[in-house]
Amino acid sequence: MAGLTKEKILDALKTIEFEGGDNIVDRGLVSEVVIANGKVYFALDAGNEDPQKLEPYCRKAEDVVGALEDVSSVGVTITAERQKSNGSQANGQGNGHANGQADNQTNGKSNNPAGGQPQGGGAEAAAGQAIPGVRHVIAVASGKGGVGKSTTSVNLAMGLKALGLKVGILDADVYGPSMPRLLGLNEEPQTGPNNEILALEAYGVKVMSMGFMVAEGTPVVWRGPMVMSALGQMINKVTWAPLDVLVIDMPPGTGDVQLTIAQQTPLSGAVIVSTPQDLALIDARKGINMFAQVNIPILGLVENMSYFLCPSCGERSDIFGHGGAKEEALKIGADFLGQIPLHMDIRETSDAGRPIVASNPESAEAQAYMDIAKKVWNGLDAQGEDTRVAAPNIVIE
Repeated sequence: MAGLTKEKILDALKTIEFEGGDNIVDRGLVSEVVIANGKVYFALDAGNEDPQKLEPYCRKAEDVVGALEDVSSVGVTITAERQKSNGSQANGQGNGHANGQADNQTNGKSNNPAGGQPQGGGAEAAAGQAIPGVRHVIAVASGKGGVGKSTTSVNLAMGLKALGLKVGILDADVYGPSMPRLLGLNEEPQTGPNNEILALEAYGVKVMSMGFMVAEGTPVVWRGPMVMSALGQMINKVTWAPLDVLVIDMPPGTGDVQLTIAQQTPLSGAVIVSTPQDLALIDARKGINMFAQVNIPILGLVENMSYFLCPSCGERSDIFGHGGAKEEALKIGADFLGQIPLHMDIRETSDAGRPIVASNPESAEAQAYMDIAKKVWNGLDAQGEDTRVAAPNIVIE
């Protein structure tokens, strides 16, 4: 947008007065202004102050920037340094305590990452904001890239849909979004009358991805606060409801995005995807431990690319080894959800934007995903309606 500049946005934000007669720009609260196709993202930095203090300014900032010509949507996030609270310090397990927020006490001790509790004593966690109209939110994660996590995410979502559930999938990999290609979607999301983002839909599943907002092959060169702002908007300002399950396809690793999602969204649990070899399992353990530290239960492990069946002779080859994820699940006391073979049909349907569960549901490969979806839903259904894990208040020291 030629007429929309960072200077115009900052000028508009300077109309918002702050304490002592300053405005929020001159006070140094505004950072990381980014403009992308009429969508504006920026952060309000609370420093070491209480982040709740900035919430009214966050709403005002959305209003004044949203009123500018050529602005189609606004995403604002609040960032903060570690809060100082009554001299108490974090227990080293990733849980924080913020002033002015009630704590949920989790009693008991556990050395089992699948149990959803950090090692040591009770965990302090501030209640996160649920997504209205969404019963369960699950994260599909991996410790490293290249293990087929996104393909697993989309076919898990299709499997849950085949069970008769209302399902959505959020592509949380801002830097390397996969859902546009995996689902054959290249539309740009529209905004509703209240500036909400209207979710796209594929095969009866609601979808949102940063890949819908930037051209394929265009890098998203953003710092952490902008990624957090974009994620906050895609989680809380998209028309998800009504959903039984929202599947979040996490980026690989254990960094800012994972922590931001854990902070902003009460997750019902996480599914860990790994290939069988030791190198992948080492990184998968990091993902398992990260979710344990932020008090999120592990719904189970999936062993992807578990084996290869030759399409010509039918001979089986364990290219990446076999059974490592199952052994890991047994070791930590988590459910083993199933094995997905390395198969050309999975690759071809994924590249063509036709997930195999939707395009060839009777195939053995689709049935393998369906079995995983049934186990995941049984685990969620056993939790009931009101047992979603409250999101911990994660702060940066």
